[in-house]
Amino acid sequence: MSTTTNTNTNTNTNTNTNTNTNTATTTALLQVKDLVREYTLPREHLFRPPGTVQALNGVSFSIAAGRSLGVVGESGSGKSTLARLVMALDAPTAGTVELLGRNLHQLPAEDLRQARRDFQMVFQDPYGSLDPRQTVERIITEPLQAQGQATRAEQREQAGQVLAQVGLRTNDLGKYPHEFSGGQRQRIAIARALITRPRLIVADEPVSALDVSVQAQVLNLMQDLQQQFGITYMLISHDLAVVNHLCDEVVVLYQGRIVERGSPAELFRNAQHPYTQSLVNAVPQVQPGRARARRAAAAAAAAAKIA
Repeated sequence: MSTTTNTNTNTNTNTNTNTNTNTATTTALLQVKDLVREYTLPREHLFRPPGTVQALNGVSFSIAAGRSLGVVGESGSGKSTLARLVMALDAPTAGTVELLGRNLHQLPAEDLRQARRDFQMVFQDPYGSLDPRQTVERIITEPLQAQGQATRAEQREQAGQVLAQVGLRTNDLGKYPHEFSGGQRQRIAIARALITRPRLIVADEPVSALDVSVQAQVLNLMQDLQQQFGITYMLISHDLAVVNHLCDEVVVLYQGRIVERGSPAELFRNAQHPYTQSLVNAVPQVQPGRARARRAAAAAAAAAKIA
């Protein structure tokens, strides 16, 4: 029996989701339950109420400590909205987000600020997420400054440590973002997320703006940091190959709903939902010798015409 869940069949979806929830309740680091987010559209008619768009509709999942969950889907499927809700940067219309048993959207402002030590975010664009006017030291220590629980000397010491952990040098602390390549900038962004020793890191398309060779370096770095510090990842992506490299489980988001879930290997081998199948088919396949064979066939056809 396939381990993937096709949410077109309501009975199977509810059974599998409830099973996952029950087994993960005691061990889940992050628990998302029935998350809904609606946005009000601009009013188009004076005498009619404004319309609404539902970015998320009943999304539920959990992530165990030290594990990685991939959230894949096309643009507009609700991935970034989900990331913002998990990071408590936006409020849900309905549903809950619990981290370490705390409902993040019901915490008082001061408690939420302190709770942010446990969850950090890595953004998509390493060129836009780092302030070009700030030094690397200032950028990396920003979360510690917001917490206000470390002296300037302690902040600098910790910044040097995390910079070394992501493969950069301590004397890079005095430099500015424009002095680094795209891959190095994303390492700086990861160091900023790492400095509070978070339990959860939400990574929103962390390698999509990088070259393919640099993507592998950054993903390997994230994997090494997970093994070293036991970090839990929620990886947002539209690329199944990236998710396959890092994640233990994948949920497929389509029009604000989870339509399928399972291990990356299972989704690649036995995708059930048509949208998941289209994602799998879109992954480029390297076939050595294919281009050579195509050229040889064309040359043979041309020779036959001449003869």
